[in-house]
Amino acid sequence: MIIPAFNEERLLPETLKHLETASRAFQDRGWDTERIVCDNNSTDATAKIARGSGAIVVFEPVNRIGGARNRGATAASGEWLIFLDADCKPSRELFEEVAQQIASGDCLVGGCTVILDGDFPWANRFTGIWNWISKRFTLLAGSFIFCEAAAFRQVGGFSNELFAGEELELSKKLKELAVQRKKRVVILDKHPLVTSPRKVQLYTLRQHLWFMTRAALLPGTTLRNRDACSIWYDGKR
Repeated sequence: MIIPAFNEERLLPETLKHLETASRAFQDRGWDTERIVCDNNSTDATAKIARGSGAIVVFEPVNRIGGARNRGATAASGEWLIFLDADCKPSRELFEEVAQQIASGDCLVGGCTVILDGDFPWANRFTGIWNWISKRFTLLAGSFIFCEAAAFRQVGGFSNELFAGEELELSKKLKELAVQRKKRVVILDKHPLVTSPRKVQLYTLRQHLWFMTRAALLPGTTLRNRDACSIWYDGKR
């Protein structure tokens, strides 16, 4: 289980706590697990907190979410990888669903629907739209992805050029590989991942719409520009 983390001392402890409980779904099957936190050039106590929880900590100096996930994956020894954000609350029930998919033998990669931790009307509507799109087109949300490690490495992992949207590019590559291997890509929806609403609290609807408009009209320019993706990189926590 791989968590990219940039200055996440406030929310990481609770994520790790939920992860420990959720992981029992694998341990009950006799499966070994490991928690890997990629310290993405944090200036706070992120790395110390992660080590204190028993997680493996690796370091990635360039602030780029995809690169941090890739760095974490290089330290992973398991046959399957699970990528989670540092501000989410995975449940045991969700991990049990993941375990069932892995055990089926015909699933290559998967994700899940998400819900915000709290009542935020306009953001909940956007989240609902994303969940529909995710299920309809089997697109992975970066906050939760599980995939066969060999497949992840075969397609080259996440893009090291994109500052946002890297999960959509990975979705495309893994879906193509799944077709070649005659395996499934799944989006789980019985037990959505609870994720932090901090982007809703820290940024206005106008800021979100402005980013989405730029990303839709100029995806190459926008997603490869760190300043254009400031919602993820300006350090607000």
